[in-house]
Amino acid sequence: MRALQIKEPGIAEMVELPCPIPGPGEVLLKVYAISTCPHWDIHMMAGEPMLAGQVLDYPLTPGQPGHEMTGEVLECGEGVDGFSPGMRVAAWQDRGGSVAQGCYAQYVSFRATSLMPVSADLEPEQIASLELAMCVQVIFDQLELLDTIRSKRIGVGGLGPAGLIAVQMARAYGATEVLGIDPLSDRRAMGLSLGADSTFAPGDQMLPEGRFSDTSLDAAIDCTGLKSSIEYLIARSRKAVGIFGVLREDVVFPADCWRGGFSLMGYASHNRSAAEKAYQLIKDHHLNLAPLITHRLPLSRYQEGVDLLRQHAATKILFDPWMD
Repeated sequence: MRALQIKEPGIAEMVELPCPIPGPGEVLLKVYAISTCPHWDIHMMAGEPMLAGQVLDYPLTPGQPGHEMTGEVLECGEGVDGFSPGMRVAAWQDRGGSVAQGCYAQYVSFRATSLMPVSADLEPEQIASLELAMCVQVIFDQLELLDTIRSKRIGVGGLGPAGLIAVQMARAYGATEVLGIDPLSDRRAMGLSLGADSTFAPGDQMLPEGRFSDTSLDAAIDCTGLKSSIEYLIARSRKAVGIFGVLREDVVFPADCWRGGFSLMGYASHNRSAAEKAYQLIKDHHLNLAPLITHRLPLSRYQEGVDLLRQHAATKILFDPWMD
């Protein structure tokens, strides 16, 4: 089979590998498509750890860092229940660890417990990014515990893939107004098309600073991981800011946050319940992942795709391991 391998920073090649054999608790999948997780792809290609303290050893394990995947079950390993050959599935959770083969490949063995059966009617663009939707759902579950979504005014910082999902989820879960903040005009336009009431650049005066004014947000979700974005949202939110983006800097927690029961929420754990909720939103047509896919490319053009992501010329790319 053919798979992608990042040989060294900036260099990715297609390699030939034996077809994997599913172990206990695993299923062998024919991979239909893999969508990029832009920050992972950009960081891995640049030789930069995605998370603080990570150590990257090149060449990376073949198929890494691909994890947002949909495909078809070909074979079930020992002890697998609930799956059968021919079943369409999508990954709701990645394989974990950097030593396991990733999904940038034609075939992959995958833990059955990390897969969800999905409708065969869904095109790859509509379901490949289920894992990302699950991740965003996790932050919504946290904010809903504080009653900060339904009938509330919600801000979304960063209108990349996660932010565009957050806009749709905020609308689906009953927010009365959804505002999107992003420096890129095309991302702001996409936010409007997917349900935001208004979008603006961080430097605009559309959302004045102040936590208790008529224009304040009830809560906000940061999808950038940037100190500047999180502090911007804190200064304009009454009740809570949930951090979805990977944070790499210390954030200043202003003195007035002691008032109003304010919460700054870190990210919680991936879980099956969040994946099921996200999938239900897709089935009910409240969440549309297809517009996030702006390019479809053969896996052999991976480097070109990552360059498009780095230049903000693509939102997400769907790689097809069978396309020439």
